[in-house]
Amino acid sequence: MELQSIVAKLHPLERAVLPALTSAKEVAAIAKAVHLQDVEVMRALQWLENKGILTLTTQGQKIMDLGRNGIKYQREGLPEKHFLAALSEEFKGLNIIIKKSKLSREEVNACIGVLKKKAAIEVQQGEMLQIKITPLGMKHREERSMEEEFLQQTFPLPLKEAEARYHAVVEELLRRKDFLTVEEHKTITAALTELGKKVVTMDTSSEVINRLTGAQLRSGSWKEKTFRAYDVESNVPRTYGGRKHFVTQATEYAKQVWLEMGFKEMAGPMVGTSFWCFDALFVPQDHPAREMQDTFFLGGELEKGELPEKKLVQKIKEVHEHGKGAESSGWQYSWNEEEARRNVLRTHTTLLSAQTLATLKEDNLPAKFFALGKNFRNEALDWKHLSEFNQTEGIVVDKDISFRHLLGYLKQFFRKMGFPKARFRPAYFPYTEPSIEIDVFHPLKKEWVELGGAGIFRPEVVVPLLGKDIPVLAWGPGFDRIILDYYSITDIRQLYQNDLQQLREMKLWLK
Repeated sequence: MELQSIVAKLHPLERAVLPALTSAKEVAAIAKAVHLQDVEVMRALQWLENKGILTLTTQGQKIMDLGRNGIKYQREGLPEKHFLAALSEEFKGLNIIIKKSKLSREEVNACIGVLKKKAAIEVQQGEMLQIKITPLGMKHREERSMEEEFLQQTFPLPLKEAEARYHAVVEELLRRKDFLTVEEHKTITAALTELGKKVVTMDTSSEVINRLTGAQLRSGSWKEKTFRAYDVESNVPRTYGGRKHFVTQATEYAKQVWLEMGFKEMAGPMVGTSFWCFDALFVPQDHPAREMQDTFFLGGELEKGELPEKKLVQKIKEVHEHGKGAESSGWQYSWNEEEARRNVLRTHTTLLSAQTLATLKEDNLPAKFFALGKNFRNEALDWKHLSEFNQTEGIVVDKDISFRHLLGYLKQFFRKMGFPKARFRPAYFPYTEPSIEIDVFHPLKKEWVELGGAGIFRPEVVVPLLGKDIPVLAWGPGFDRIILDYYSITDIRQLYQNDLQQLREMKLWLK
């Protein structure tokens, strides 16, 4: 690019900054030299760097300054000196020391810890805390400490410099509340390139006009002006339009898959009673899944919820205790209504299936329903577990369906979600029989990833809710793990890490 062409495209801010680059190098110094704000200088330097006129170098440095308490103690003196001044060689009660030293209880507690480490005080436990000064404490009281010397430094100062001279003091004071602050300061310097050295020799002082105004057109003054040439090659900031979260995109796609397969959507609140989350699904009240380490129970005013009509509650009670109506022996224990009223953050969307079954009538059949929503479990966090997760739920109620239909629905769904092959393993769940675990193979982790369970609801679930024993296919795989591979995410925690760059650049879900 010819030098004249480069000069013609320079913005007024660039023209103002260029002359200062032969001497001043740091942004702050350049801003002072040309009487511009730092942000204006920085903008001009970035434009000049885009044109190859200069290079920018950023260096970071940690700077230490006094916090709120540091400023106070620099002015009033260290609290431990006031504390020592209030002591004598005889034991004194803590209340007397507080009153005499005029320190707060928080400051006194801090002083006791600091001075005990220095063997400056002796503490006697009893009905009332008693403290006296030691000979070493008397020496500390009279002499100037390293902390006091440190506070006389000129702040702010580089952390490295402070640590080099007062390492132990800095380490101690950083542990004390609001005493010191450490911030990262960045210094940006500009250096002219070979092209830049040529450009600064050009005349850039002439006034140029950035835009044509109505006043210039009316007066005709534009004819006497020099307009800045357009720089069509200049880098411009990338703009990001509003968009849905990529997980939301995937869930909406999955919902569309179920709808296209003829399912209706189920929905409900994230908080429900143990009755719907466990009891209606024939999970015994002493099952490990109900324990605090697996389930988030609510407390306070929200600890208990309302149960449905007494007739349904009685049916659930009877099937739990001795399997009445389901040709079963039940769980053989005394079912507790208060336990069923306990509110939980739902551990699965299967409670929606139970609630839906309770509303179905004979003339509603056959029926197909799905749900996709958030659930909560007290899991140990790792690359494939979160304490909250999305699950996709489904049921098919039809007297003419079989286990083979269940596998067909699942294979079709996973095929549309990008997993042409899935495996199904025999498993056990309290509310389905037969039951299977659904796995897909993770190509990067090189291992099978468990997505969740499926099966046919047991009569103990169906009969109390529906009134008769009809085959009900049911499944509830975890949804978040299904979409990891498509987004090239190897850690499930990255789905919700609030990384703006990730959200801006994540590819759209292929529809």
